[in-house]
Amino acid sequence: MLVTAYLVFVVLLASCLGLELSRCQAKPPGRACSNPSFLRFQLDFYQVYFLALAADWLQAPYLYKLYQHYHFLEGQIAILYVCGLASTVLFGLVASSLVDWLGRKKSCVLFSLTYSLCCLTKLSRDYFVLLVGRALGGLSTALLFSAFEAWYIHEHVERHDFPAEWIPATFARAAFWNHVLAVVAGVAAEAVACWMGLGPVAPFVAAIPLLALAGALALHNWGENYDRQRAFSRTCAGGLRCLLSDRRVLLLGTIQALFESVIFIFVFLWTPVLDPHGAPLGIVFSSFMAASLLGSSLYRIATSKRYHLQPMHLLSLAVLIVVFSLFMLTFSTSPGQESPVESFIAFLLIELACGLYFPSMSFLRRKVIPETEQAGVLNWFRVPLHLLACLGLLVLHDSDRKTGTRNMFSICSAVMVMALLAVVGLFTVVRHDAELRVSSPTGEPYAPEL
Repeated sequence: MLVTAYLVFVVLLASCLGLELSRCQAKPPGRACSNPSFLRFQLDFYQVYFLALAADWLQAPYLYKLYQHYHFLEGQIAILYVCGLASTVLFGLVASSLVDWLGRKKSCVLFSLTYSLCCLTKLSRDYFVLLVGRALGGLSTALLFSAFEAWYIHEHVERHDFPAEWIPATFARAAFWNHVLAVVAGVAAEAVACWMGLGPVAPFVAAIPLLALAGALALHNWGENYDRQRAFSRTCAGGLRCLLSDRRVLLLGTIQALFESVIFIFVFLWTPVLDPHGAPLGIVFSSFMAASLLGSSLYRIATSKRYHLQPMHLLSLAVLIVVFSLFMLTFSTSPGQESPVESFIAFLLIELACGLYFPSMSFLRRKVIPETEQAGVLNWFRVPLHLLACLGLLVLHDSDRKTGTRNMFSICSAVMVMALLAVVGLFTVVRHDAELRVSSPTGEPYAPEL
């Protein structure tokens, strides 16, 4: 398993580099790319945002391993994950209003403080302290995915008066470098935890200086901005009306809830499936991120003028790949007949599918959901998503360890079949909708929510 993980990582990394280099050579420079003021503004944003993302990714490979290192049972670890998901739902519902009231710059600084405290709780073996840490992690995640983007958009349009059509270019580049940072973070986590012999708590300690630097740069270099607050009840009511009045929005929300709840469960399960077989967790995580980056690159190629596939086609393909992968996992995790290499391949296919899914979903959401109702609709999307993930983890919590993992993959397979049916329903509704078709080469950025 050790040799396989390193070999797969090298192959995936080489594939990603080849695709990205060929794309960069073929892409002509745009007007935004040659504007010095815009580039300086982008750099000020990226310095802080990328530090925050790097700190977030650095912790991912060893979270489950740390709890296992503290000798907690799988059921107890599942409860910790449920607590994190529940806090993400709770704080995610009010994050936009909190950011608008407190100020975007202050919210980004608050993120660095709360996430640093979250990392510090990992030094404790006390279960209650770790639960508090998971709650802080939920608040930090909500701020990461709301405050930074809101600050940038306001500054871009209101303070600097740059063209609004340049905004997607910034987040497209951020999406690419987010993947790169995730790949590097996996290798860095492996280095500090294993190669340096510092143990699974080391990546969390290493993330704290990155968070402190991000907060300090935001405090020193960024200006403050606010926005007119919309009542939370009005936001949710408007989102619910949009969700119920448009069948496309309802089907899109169903697909998102089913697909992403399975991904949350996969995030919990991959470590206990591969770790007993000697897998280097940081390198495995980097391989996952490289597979996701490969999927994102394939999305750009598929929607180019040469192939002209549509996001709806690629969304369908992503769901099909995950269905197939989960069926693979029901056999490769059978008690007494485990096949870690097959499981690893299935996990890589799931990450490849995520690279296709997120830009496709992002494109379709922007086309289907009115901009004024985006926040309210996304809040309604997240509730069933996290509820399904929490229920899945609680079911696993009450299962026998030997059969629980295989049963969970079987349940996830059934959930993804339901998602596939929803995709067929959406495809039927929108097959003649010209608005949902890509008419020119595009590298749609996906939201930094994965």
